[in-house]
Amino acid sequence: MSTPTPFRWLRRPGPHTPPGTTAVAVGATDAYAPSGLSYGADYNPDQWPREVWDEDVRLMREAGVTVVSLAIFSWARIQPTEHTWDFAWLDEIMDLLHANGITVDLATATASPPPWLTTKHPEILPQTRTGETLWPGARQQWRPTSPIFRSHALHLVERMAERYGDHPALVAWHVSNELGCHNVDDFSDDAAAAFRAWLRERYTTLDALNDAWGTAFWSQRYSAWEQILPPRLAASHPNPTQQLDFKRFSSDALRQYLRAEAAILRRMTPDVPVTTNFMVMGETKGMDYAAWADELDFVSNDHYVLPGPQALDELSFSANLTGGIARHKPWFLMEHSTSAVNWQPVNVAKKPGELARDSLTHVAHGADAVCYFQWRQSAAGAEKYHSGMLPHAGERSRLFRDVVALGGTLRDLAPVAGSEQKPARAAIVFDWDSWWTSELDSHPTDRLRYRQEALDWYSAFLALGVRADVVPTATDLAGYDVVVAPVLHVVPTDLRDRLTAFVEGGGHLVTTYFSGVVDQDDHAWLGGYPGALRDLLGIRVEEFAPLLDGESATVELAGEQLEGTLWTEPVDVVDPDVEVLGWYKTGEQAGRAAVTRRTVRSGDSAGSAAYVSTRFGRLGLVPVLARLLDDAGVRSELPAAVRGDVELAVRTDGTDDFWFLVNRTARPVEVPDVAGDVLAGRRLAPSGTAGTPGTPGTPGTPGDGVLLLEPRGVAVVRRPAEPTPPR
Repeated sequence: MSTPTPFRWLRRPGPHTPPGTTAVAVGATDAYAPSGLSYGADYNPDQWPREVWDEDVRLMREAGVTVVSLAIFSWARIQPTEHTWDFAWLDEIMDLLHANGITVDLATATASPPPWLTTKHPEILPQTRTGETLWPGARQQWRPTSPIFRSHALHLVERMAERYGDHPALVAWHVSNELGCHNVDDFSDDAAAAFRAWLRERYTTLDALNDAWGTAFWSQRYSAWEQILPPRLAASHPNPTQQLDFKRFSSDALRQYLRAEAAILRRMTPDVPVTTNFMVMGETKGMDYAAWADELDFVSNDHYVLPGPQALDELSFSANLTGGIARHKPWFLMEHSTSAVNWQPVNVAKKPGELARDSLTHVAHGADAVCYFQWRQSAAGAEKYHSGMLPHAGERSRLFRDVVALGGTLRDLAPVAGSEQKPARAAIVFDWDSWWTSELDSHPTDRLRYRQEALDWYSAFLALGVRADVVPTATDLAGYDVVVAPVLHVVPTDLRDRLTAFVEGGGHLVTTYFSGVVDQDDHAWLGGYPGALRDLLGIRVEEFAPLLDGESATVELAGEQLEGTLWTEPVDVVDPDVEVLGWYKTGEQAGRAAVTRRTVRSGDSAGSAAYVSTRFGRLGLVPVLARLLDDAGVRSELPAAVRGDVELAVRTDGTDDFWFLVNRTARPVEVPDVAGDVLAGRRLAPSGTAGTPGTPGTPGTPGDGVLLLEPRGVAVVRRPAEPTPPR
């Protein structure tokens, strides 16, 4: 990522009138350069009559909109036939937005091919593992490895860059849209050919591939590259390393496509930053976004709240992980929803306060832009029941009033723009290889869900009021006191050595069941589990003992009785420096260690390596994590009375820290003893009468009195920056 502060949008002055068009403007005509947080949405003017556009820009200005993503699904409008082009409408809306002080994140429009292209070239359509074709009629009906699709798409990119590269409204290029959302898993002949080429580059020789894939098993040894196929539907379980490599390849194929579009844009418009919208949320796992980040000038993400008891936790987790992928630099929230979506089984509208709370949670974790899908709620199509900034009910609606109010809050938070996430003392490591591999078939259980385990640990941190970063595996861990690596299933030698050095340097590692078991080729580390981490943890497991549905095992830890589900293990302690923190009290493992912690002394440093051998879930992990954090000397920065009810996230510009305090409840919460200037939210009485309702303060009120967090509310306090304490 080449720009450390990507939202310093540089505006090029002067009018822009494409050939054969006339600029149309209403209202302001001066160029506008946002100096704070950006605010906006996807905008689809081609879905609406021309007379609606003027109303749109009027209401955008009322809401405080500063940026829109344009032309995302407009290929069929821009290029109605193979040999005809229609840019007039796009010229006009670009000029109209610019005249009204609204900048444009312009899409390359390649997200979905037009009907003429799929009709002429049905061979660009993706195929499933069973050989079924994914036909047109929805979106993203293209193969990431199709040479024909790429030729037509890159030609469109060139035309877009040529026409709009010097337009003063343009502040960023938006490559395609949600790459891989519907087409990451393509098993076509194009994919097979590209997969073989990818394997040749990775392994060089067939002998190396056969060794990595363990093809001596089931008579799978390959004698020619042409014999290799994607893991299509087979009579039994496909080769597991073949499956893992195909996942790696599929992510890389989309990354290479992203790189191809970006190369054209950077060649033709070198001063315009390039991004694309990731989907760091839920079970979207086909794309290794940590590996993609260096292709972008700034990271962008789409996120939608997933219903359930961990909805807020998942929102914060995903925003936090996006910040980790962005290496704690500011990033762009490209899409989320103002209210209900259209694609869940039951699509529930957001409650009062949730629109702002959800948005500001992303800002708390590093977003310098807050954008929605979409500006005006569609009247037709598959997403007509998906909320927008301007709903079907129009401007005289609670939702639009909330949109306008959030625009005002974001203006108040202008000082936050450009600041980075302040590192926490604890981190959760997130690993795509382990995600992919731990959930393959023919495993001890098919009930394991990698991301859920990571989310449960994050929920425990939130319940204890302790900040924790969520970071990719490649992150330098040296600055953290505690690192939790749940289900770190894939541990190559270099990662094992990094984790060992972290512990020997005084760090405290926590890992779990099914960790350290295989190397980068999905080959088991021999000698007993947890494989690569066995010596570091000081334990040995001979055989896994997963639990059936409905089974559980009681674990006693620090006087509490906890329930373990999904997994248990017969843990043998083999190192005298291992302390057993929790014991199995029931089940086949009764009397054995369940939670262990090995102290590791090296010079003046004293680190530790802890192991949790069962699944406790988000509630059961709270006392486990509390004990491990206490041993490591990591404490919450929040007052004890509000821990669990309030999430704290911190950004910093080096001079000031910005504390974001998010009310996770539906009732007011008072937070005492938070000194600093209030940028959003309000205080109650002056210091000394905490807990007694007093005269409400106003944004900007200095002091250290009680902060009042409204139900589902967020307060932001600016404080002098404090150095991160050394470990």
